[in-house]
Amino acid sequence: MLTKLRTHLSQNLTFLEGKRLLLAVSGGVDSMVMATLFKALRYDIALAHCNFSLRGSESDGDENFVNTFAKKNNIPVHITRFDTGAFALDNKVSVQMAARQLRYSWFNELLEKHSYDYLLTAHHLDDQIETFLINFTRGTGLEGLTGIPQQNGRVVRPLLPFSRNDIEQYAQEEALQWREDSSNASDKYLRNKLRHDVVPVLKTLNKDFGKSFASTTEHLQQALSLVQDAAVIVYKEVVTEHENQKHIDIKQLIRLPNYKAYLYQWLNPLGFTAWHDIYGIVGAQAGKYILGEGYRLLKDRDVMILEPFSESNTTIYSINEGQELITEPVKLRFKEIEEMPKDMLKNSIYVNKQLIKFPLFVRKWQEGDYFYPFGMNGRKKKVSKFFKDEKMSLSDKENTWLLCSGNDVVWIIGQRADERFKVTEQTTQILNIQLLPK
Repeated sequence: MLTKLRTHLSQNLTFLEGKRLLLAVSGGVDSMVMATLFKALRYDIALAHCNFSLRGSESDGDENFVNTFAKKNNIPVHITRFDTGAFALDNKVSVQMAARQLRYSWFNELLEKHSYDYLLTAHHLDDQIETFLINFTRGTGLEGLTGIPQQNGRVVRPLLPFSRNDIEQYAQEEALQWREDSSNASDKYLRNKLRHDVVPVLKTLNKDFGKSFASTTEHLQQALSLVQDAAVIVYKEVVTEHENQKHIDIKQLIRLPNYKAYLYQWLNPLGFTAWHDIYGIVGAQAGKYILGEGYRLLKDRDVMILEPFSESNTTIYSINEGQELITEPVKLRFKEIEEMPKDMLKNSIYVNKQLIKFPLFVRKWQEGDYFYPFGMNGRKKKVSKFFKDEKMSLSDKENTWLLCSGNDVVWIIGQRADERFKVTEQTTQILNIQLLPK
């Protein structure tokens, strides 16, 4: 196995040569074989072990075992303890998810603090098979069927070409010691049930199942690469970018015979999961939207707007008398002038200062807000009706701010001023309020 690993590293993972490597070591046979092999190949390594405090004295025994191995072989080691159960309860996640979040957060801290170049984990071919079956059982896209990637950023998995049998055989031949995790014998977890009950049956059906699976995974990865390349090409034809928004042209999109597949490729990385609803929004009425993780897909007439999204901003910003400039949430300049100019400034309003009350407020619009649009002879109008008449999209409405004097709207900023505060011949104090680019 040492020779095969050396060949694998020289052909596929040459970037590890000469780098400082942090090895995630649990004490089990997989990680102990990895540590032994990389020490034998004279790589610059250190070990990292997490005690998750889930199996009492057994967890402490794993910690002591790894610490002893590191000292005996003169390898630097980092060890930490987590109260995994408490973390899972506090964050309302499963114990398995809690352990994953805790360990990878700590691993990343070690990489940065000690300037390690890569983190190595001992995932192998059987882990690949189990992950494929888990994803297949639960339902997944092409990405879920390609298994565990050999490299994901600074995380590298050098043992993926090797089976569990290869690893155990090497450990026995070299008389290595390791720790058995008692939880691996339980079928409480889906992975263990697949490992004990399903994978052995598949191996009896095909004695070269491992090799066949590895070949299939390679073909799936190549197919995924083709799909991703196509998604990039089509994206340029269908999507236009506008500041922080991306507009998906619906007419162009639905001409594609497999447009759902392209939507999946574009939206899946942004945390969208409600695929039935997403595909349905293509033909929905304007205003419908779907949320991802920090993003929103909004139907707006002929396009779907993809944009960053957070809950509505309820913050109210105050402006005191004499204040000449604000920069949040929009940039406004306030200036007293003696008379109306012949050439009005762009994105400006001119108001009778004596009619407004300080402090002024800038806030988002709310249901029930109304104003008296400038130039409409004192006719009252709901702000929501104004938005509708102006054919403003939901996104535009949400990004519109109101300048208010008490509860009265002075200006739908950048859109329309209120008639009640206009300058007349009797006005003696004129305040110019200008919207500036940020």
